[in-house]
Amino acid sequence: MDINIYQVDAFTDKIFGGNPAGIVISPRNLTEHMMQKIAEEMNLSETAFVTPFSRDSFLVKFFTPVCEIDLCGHATIAAFYALGEMGYIEGIDNGIMKAYQETNLGQLPVELYYINGKIDKVFMEQDKPKSLSTLKDLDRLAEAMGIRVEDIGIEGTTAYPEIISTGVPDIILPIKTKEVLDKIKIDKDKLSKVSEDLNVIGVHAFYLPKIGSEYAYTRNFAPYVGIDEEAATGTSNGALIYYLKKNNLIQGNDLVSYQGEQMNRPSTIYCKIEERDGEYIIKVGGKAKIVMSGILSL
Repeated sequence: MDINIYQVDAFTDKIFGGNPAGIVISPRNLTEHMMQKIAEEMNLSETAFVTPFSRDSFLVKFFTPVCEIDLCGHATIAAFYALGEMGYIEGIDNGIMKAYQETNLGQLPVELYYINGKIDKVFMEQDKPKSLSTLKDLDRLAEAMGIRVEDIGIEGTTAYPEIISTGVPDIILPIKTKEVLDKIKIDKDKLSKVSEDLNVIGVHAFYLPKIGSEYAYTRNFAPYVGIDEEAATGTSNGALIYYLKKNNLIQGNDLVSYQGEQMNRPSTIYCKIEERDGEYIIKVGGKAKIVMSGILSL
């Protein structure tokens, strides 16, 4: 059995930037055990397995090298960019084309933005945001992150870290200065234990230059699921814009997240939040680039 596979850098338009994801065009008879083995072989932070359902609907399953996860933002962007670029989705000249991914969390819309017949950006709608808890006992978390408790927060506010999910739960961790953000050096074992105890995937640390800023600098750590650091994280940045909006730390409905700088894989993640029928709708998107394509023979 021959299977089409791709490596796609998400949240960048240049090779060797952004966050690489494995994309596997999966036949219906591919078992979850085999998906896990392929994800191990791809050895990327996440690999998405995509099975076409109809012209605009696709079953998508996500695996890290060690386990399945319910949703992955950057792998979604990578997957639907590849689907459009390689002709699995029939494109348009200009405008927005909507497709759907069927995930463990249900059906989630994806928007493909076309300019002059080419894909410019892909945006994914995330699961409904949920604030699960606020963290005020910060000693273990600070120790695991290699920082001081005094480094946590946003100057001029009483902002605390929160566990927020827009598909997968993460600790959204405000850091007072970019210098501290840049110097974070995690203890993988301690952070894995904190993540396990709090039932989260990992930590999304961020620095907001000022209240009301339209951009933030971010880093993401998830050693509990085999990811020491990630260059671009869609779901976590969706959780971040929700955190900032609910705590009145941004004025508008858009945020640009700059991530991956410390990994020499600069990434630009565009985040949008809007209120619809009394609920927040979050979209995260960006550009992508196919780096490799090939055939996997099983």
